[in-house]
Amino acid sequence: MASIPRADTVGRSTRAASRRLPPRERWVIGILSGLVIVVAGFAVAVGAYTLSVPDLVATLLGQGTRADNVIVFRLRLPRVALGILVGVAFAVAGALFQTLLRNPLASPDIIGISQGASVSAATAILIFGAGGAVVSLSAFGGALGVAAAIYLLSWRNGVSGYRFVLIGVGAAFLLQSVLGYLLTRGDVREVSQALVWMVGGVGGAEWSEIVVVASSLAVLLPTVAVLASRLRMLQLGDDAAGGLGVPVELTRMFLLVVAVAMCAVATAFVGPIAFVAFVSAPIARRIVGTGSLALLPSALVGIVLVLGADFVAQHALPGELQVPAGIITGIIGAPYLLWLLATADRGGRGA
Repeated sequence: MASIPRADTVGRSTRAASRRLPPRERWVIGILSGLVIVVAGFAVAVGAYTLSVPDLVATLLGQGTRADNVIVFRLRLPRVALGILVGVAFAVAGALFQTLLRNPLASPDIIGISQGASVSAATAILIFGAGGAVVSLSAFGGALGVAAAIYLLSWRNGVSGYRFVLIGVGAAFLLQSVLGYLLTRGDVREVSQALVWMVGGVGGAEWSEIVVVASSLAVLLPTVAVLASRLRMLQLGDDAAGGLGVPVELTRMFLLVVAVAMCAVATAFVGPIAFVAFVSAPIARRIVGTGSLALLPSALVGIVLVLGADFVAQHALPGELQVPAGIITGIIGAPYLLWLLATADRGGRGA
């Protein structure tokens, strides 16, 4: 009779298999990477003053004219660099939430975490008259605080994804009411500043902000990579993952903290750009195929969404009018949310 493999043997086999990407996923990563390069190139080159491809390449290599250097390195490249970083942060955070909680609605902008950042930032702007780094720190703290509260309220000898999402949605509505009250009580100019931040966008990016976001992701993304094998085992179910030697609740809590930190860092600097965390992973998984974490494809989709939305927001409207990228991502994400809600219970089953 064949012996039952030991848990550590199965765990090693699972981790070894996880390191080999399927051919389709490799193709998808290659195509999405090329698309990122194309969209980023357009974003840097196209504008009121358009650079040709040779001029753009020369400028990036340090051989451009003074005017080209100012346009690329001071105006456009910071915007693109910040868009890439926050696209990765939002997309991977959303993928982690949806995988860990096994619910397509488990996204930071649906379950109250982004709203917590918005309320905290609006409080800093409207009540204390703060700006700049203080607003960013307030948003970061608000996102972490709301996430901790939702986690504690949903704990019942473990965290159920269904309960976590329901409590998060309730928290989102409550925070939206608080936000509405703050906006009705604030000064008109301060309210205008708060509204621009709450829509979300990468305009006005500074290299100092990019360094902070990049440094944060340099710590958080390797953590996700190290724990990716455990995340794959959690997809098998809590009992199966526990049988393979995975500390289920500790791993889930740690990865949720990482996901919240990613979302909080991105939101702190660009605002809650709507629906990027919500739609990136589902789009990536539909392209790659089911059964895959698709974290890297999700990150690439997030980059394309943020850069594409920012490009459209700058150039699609007539005249000199520009809108924040969050308006464009909202236009993309809202129909997907309606479709998801309309089809989730088609078979007569709950969410």
